[in-house]
Amino acid sequence: MILAVDIGNTNIVIGCCENDEILFIERLSTNQTATVLEYAVSIKNVFELNNVKTSQIEGSVISSVVPSVTNTVNDAIFKTIGKKSLIVGPGIKTGLSIVIDNPAQLGSDLVVDAVAGLAYYPLPLAIIDMGTATTVTVIDSKRNCIGGIIMPGMKISLDSLTGRTSQLPKISLDAPKKVIGSNTIDCMKSGIIYGTAGNIDGIIDRIEDELGEKVTAVATGGLAELVIPHCRREIILDNELLLKGLMLIYNKNK
Repeated sequence: MILAVDIGNTNIVIGCCENDEILFIERLSTNQTATVLEYAVSIKNVFELNNVKTSQIEGSVISSVVPSVTNTVNDAIFKTIGKKSLIVGPGIKTGLSIVIDNPAQLGSDLVVDAVAGLAYYPLPLAIIDMGTATTVTVIDSKRNCIGGIIMPGMKISLDSLTGRTSQLPKISLDAPKKVIGSNTIDCMKSGIIYGTAGNIDGIIDRIEDELGEKVTAVATGGLAELVIPHCRREIILDNELLLKGLMLIYNKNK
């Protein structure tokens, strides 16, 4: 059994994989002030809640976009299972051809998404990852990762909207019954949910125009399931994509 961990700006995704099967996925809040012990306790609790014994864990793999937390989580995993983790970064075998101005700038989470996308879906491919930021990674028909798009995430947009206005309240992220809202809260919900869905539809259209061919669109990330059902484009929802990619990278470097 392999422990796979993705450290994002808002959440840390933890999962265990065995024989190419994702056994569970859990999320912790990313806390830059948490100690090794605090993270170790959280990881141990995740194991206990999912009936996993630390002795069952053969190894672990980490991707991270929060450098200040990476070593803390890595040390916490070692404290919990007694094994060092493989950390996705320079020198790690991924099998991914990155054709951008500076390949080192591609975030490890996007690298992992792309590795999984190549393995599981037809090309060309647009991978939408909806977390703190909403990113789109494009892989062409020649298996090259050629670049992508970065947009403000839904919660960033919503926090900015409520933080910079005096009368707009904080709201939950669920879709209203109609696009045209009849009260302030429904108007805001419509804007954030349907507005994001329309944004994603439009971005995919423009990617296809630029490539000159249709793409397979795959969405992942903590907020994807809230929005993708409201998109008009056919978009595959795969919340296991990143963990699949981590498993593939672990096996390539084992």
